[in-house]
Amino acid sequence: MVKFSRELEAQLIPEWKDAFVNYRQLKKHIKKIKLSLLHSSPPPSDGGAASPLPRYGFSLLDPFRALAARFSSRRNQPLQTDEEEHMYEIELVRSRDDEVKEFLEKLDEELDKVEKFYQTKENEFCERGEILRKQIQILVDLKQIVHEHRLRRQRSSSSTTLRSIAGGLNSPSFSESAAETDPSSEGSLVADEVIAALERNGVGFIGSARTKAKKGGKPRAAAMRIDIPATTPGRTISAVTSIIWEDLVNGSRRDGSGGGDHINRKKIQCAEKMIRGAFVELYRGLALLKTYSSLNMTAFRKILKKFGKNEGTGFSRPSAGAMNSLSDFTKKMNSLSDNETEPSDQTMSPPISCTTQKAYPATCYVKVSNQQEASEWFLKKVKRSHFVSSDKVVKLADEVESIFTRHFASNDRKKTMKFLRPQQPKDSHMITFLVGLFTGSFVTLFSVYAILAHLSGIFSSTTEAGYVETVYPVFSMFALLSLHIFLYGCNLFMWRGTRINHNFIFEFNPSTALKHRDAFLICTSFMTTVVGAMVIHLLLRSGGVSSQHIESIPGVLLLLFTGLLICPVNIFYRPTRYRFLRVIRNIMFSPFYKVLMVDFFMADQLTSQIPLLRHMEFTACYFMAGGFRIHPYETCTRSRQYKLLAYVISFLPYYWRAMQCARRFIEEGYDANHLANAGKYVSAMLAAAARGKYAVEPTPLWLAVVIISSTAATFYQLYWDFVKDWGFFDPNSKNIGLRDELILKNKCIYYVSIALNFVLRLAWIESVMRLNLGRVENRLVDFLLASSEIIRRGHWNFYRLENEHLNNVGKFRAVKNVPLPFRDLDSDG
Repeated sequence: MVKFSRELEAQLIPEWKDAFVNYRQLKKHIKKIKLSLLHSSPPPSDGGAASPLPRYGFSLLDPFRALAARFSSRRNQPLQTDEEEHMYEIELVRSRDDEVKEFLEKLDEELDKVEKFYQTKENEFCERGEILRKQIQILVDLKQIVHEHRLRRQRSSSSTTLRSIAGGLNSPSFSESAAETDPSSEGSLVADEVIAALERNGVGFIGSARTKAKKGGKPRAAAMRIDIPATTPGRTISAVTSIIWEDLVNGSRRDGSGGGDHINRKKIQCAEKMIRGAFVELYRGLALLKTYSSLNMTAFRKILKKFGKNEGTGFSRPSAGAMNSLSDFTKKMNSLSDNETEPSDQTMSPPISCTTQKAYPATCYVKVSNQQEASEWFLKKVKRSHFVSSDKVVKLADEVESIFTRHFASNDRKKTMKFLRPQQPKDSHMITFLVGLFTGSFVTLFSVYAILAHLSGIFSSTTEAGYVETVYPVFSMFALLSLHIFLYGCNLFMWRGTRINHNFIFEFNPSTALKHRDAFLICTSFMTTVVGAMVIHLLLRSGGVSSQHIESIPGVLLLLFTGLLICPVNIFYRPTRYRFLRVIRNIMFSPFYKVLMVDFFMADQLTSQIPLLRHMEFTACYFMAGGFRIHPYETCTRSRQYKLLAYVISFLPYYWRAMQCARRFIEEGYDANHLANAGKYVSAMLAAAARGKYAVEPTPLWLAVVIISSTAATFYQLYWDFVKDWGFFDPNSKNIGLRDELILKNKCIYYVSIALNFVLRLAWIESVMRLNLGRVENRLVDFLLASSEIIRRGHWNFYRLENEHLNNVGKFRAVKNVPLPFRDLDSDG
């Protein structure tokens, strides 16, 4: 059976971690009280000294030990009076009662903390629900406006047709009947009524009849402000153009003469999508709040049960200070919150009995079983607490389900639950079987390839450069991509094992998101196919097949993978493939797309895949040139256009990432950290430019420039890796060189990762050393350096997401507050 402490850690909401009851600390308090009870056992009746430690069982040596102890005490210490023995006992009881008092005060503080947080979140969600009610009513009314406008246009066009057909009918009766059924006047009345209803809901129409009537102006077509986030290039350009036009041409928008978005079907669809997403997030927040209440209630019940079972034997004699503490605790327990009025129950207070003895007159005794009474009393208080007794969250969740079913699911409750409660697919044993099958096939094929490569001598220095210089880079591209997928699968495995909610951080759909088994299946099947193609390539090459057919194998493999990536059929993880394509699109068109966590995370992966991008450039040139049987491979390595394109490709990932930082700098209130982050990528671009120039012109001057720029960029990147992305080197941390919150128990792993990241960041030194190696060795070194950078990025991925999970450093991880489309006139100003 799983311990509740582990269950609590597995189910608690990460962003609300500090608001949960401190279950582990309360358990430590209970253990401390239990040890105090064992040490403060009552003295023996014969007046002997009280043993500071409990005795368990019986030993044959006990009589001799007792005799020796008595002889030693009579020889070395004077006899203690009854008063001294009484003072010793009081000190023991006082220490135990202080610990009980501290525990009860801590328990009350934890209850107050949970109560305040729950009420704050409950009020926040209820307020959000009230706003969404108004928004959905506005949306319904706007749909009615568009519908009435469309009907009015249809009636108007049909009336015009009838009038043209009637032609010569000019009788007064016909004119009067047409005037009575004029659709434009009827539609105008309906529109005015709906506009009035919308204005009562808090939406002001810019240029409406009411607004112009107040200002004495001439009414014009109704327009209103609909805030659609600039998440796409079209919306971004439109928003910037609108701002410039309104500021430079129309002047201020406060007078209502300029601005406003005319109502149309497309904007209403965008608004509907935004409101639907807001309802989904509200429902998710309510579910999290219910989980928060349930987990805390269970934690309090478990703690109080342990506290109630913490019983001793007999009676204990408390001191006056202990009696005052118990009296204060009784009064505190009997006092309810300001909003609660219940009659006091005398049975709830801890029973205290007083007796009179000759030695100690008017001495009060408290049974240790009073802890059970206090536990029951406190549990009743917890059950009366607001976070347990309130039903606002349940009612609001039911209302959200009802509204969503009625307006977004066509009264289909099953469809509603698919949106509000997406089911996670179960793990399939077939995937595990396929991973093992492809892994075995990959090992077998790679062994066959190694043997064939050795027998054919394609990697020896005496063979022609065709295979090493042309075909090998093409296959290396697939190998690097497969390595990155494998490390991503390792990251998924570690994130799941350490309970890092990566799906929520990346905003992945849990029902379609990849699991580590899926990533391993993609990797193994991918590499099995690649190595199989390499084996076929070597076999055909050794069999004397024409080079035209042989060199087409990499092209066929590339077309196969590209077609599978864009395949519209719902096979081979289509949601993941299309999400990947959308993320790549968002990165390539930075800064026009809104930057999400997954966007900049993937852009960081691309900065580590520059060798892969260069191999892709080479592969494209390989096939565009018509094959190297006509053109030598120098065509795609020494031409000016190729070198210029390679130079641009080396810049692009850093440029995209810098543009993302610039957009976040503008959107998030001009936070200087985003500019500093952009500066890191600018320094990387300058260092890459210097190394490119040094490769063409290897002079001492450019060598000095390369060393200075690369060293500065490296330390800039290391600082950002360790301090900003990983959160390490906190001077006030209790963990030396790390941060306070750590997920991995073994701290040595963090120090090893720091050292490994530092070493792998220095890979650029190889480009400065200019080692004189052969063709095969150079290709092998380039492949190993590219692989080491991908491995470094795999380490970075885990610690970056761990820091995001614990500290929300990117301000992405929380219950999303979805922006709403409809805005008051007052907010324009």
